[in-house]
Amino acid sequence: MSDTLLTDLHVRYIQNLGKNRDDLIYHMTAHLRMNAVYWGVTALCVMKHREALEADETIEYVMSCWDDEAGAFSAHPGHDAHILSTLSAIQILVTHDALARIDVPQVVDFILGLQQPSGVFAGDVFGETDTRFLYCGVSALTSSRTVSYLASCRNFDGGFGRVAGAESHAAQVWVCTAALAILDRLDVIDVPTLGWWLAERQLPNGGLNGRPEKLEDVCYSYWVLSSLAILDKLTWIDSAALTRFILSAQDPEGGGIADRPGDMVDVFHTLFGVAGLSLLGYPGLDDLDPVYCMPASLIERMGLKKSWKALPRREA
Repeated sequence: MSDTLLTDLHVRYIQNLGKNRDDLIYHMTAHLRMNAVYWGVTALCVMKHREALEADETIEYVMSCWDDEAGAFSAHPGHDAHILSTLSAIQILVTHDALARIDVPQVVDFILGLQQPSGVFAGDVFGETDTRFLYCGVSALTSSRTVSYLASCRNFDGGFGRVAGAESHAAQVWVCTAALAILDRLDVIDVPTLGWWLAERQLPNGGLNGRPEKLEDVCYSYWVLSSLAILDKLTWIDSAALTRFILSAQDPEGGGIADRPGDMVDVFHTLFGVAGLSLLGYPGLDDLDPVYCMPASLIERMGLKKSWKALPRREA
């Protein structure tokens, strides 16, 4: 187990993703491809290796997923357009200063067309609704009429669920908290109660879980920490113990970070492990904006920064 971040190994791990297209797993994960590219690009940015993936090749892949009839992006060429892959595509293009490649009014029409009378968003034309999709709509457009719906998803414990009446879950807490931050409506949140609920997600081994009585998982290092950063309560968890847990989930041979020590690594947990370390002030990393899960310098340059506070960056 390494007690330091294996940056070079993680960079090579991300560079090698998708190179072997004969692997069954490559085809089984096609529905996540656009999200995976975003996860990889953002992890590289946080590790200060944005150039490790060839920008033009990345942009061309994104544009190959454009669905001109829908006015949005799919996860992979030939798949249906979806709000999740559309947001990831926008994030990738913004990171590479290539947003001019898309028809912005068409994308806006697609996203607005998914908003329901309640204020929540569907994911696609088939109509499934979820607070995750609501965040995608708000993040992509930076405005919407969704505050009342978000308030209806708030529970007695201060958390938020997938839909109104659903159990509080750390990932859903983040999408709702971040959406409210974008909309400048953090007043909807019961900050002390939600901060307590989030802090209670830390287990004796230092890791965080997503809801009571569940196992720890590296990805909650982002979902929980980002919400705490937005609420300015990041000091409410044991940062040293969480740092040790994240580092223990690295693959010291092939690179990448797993959900917990001993499991298989993947790019999803690699991003959110690195993102969690960034918010914890781990040395040598770039700042990550916890509202948009994108490089903080980029969000600030675009004039989109909201109030949040990470732990101070430590010296190496």
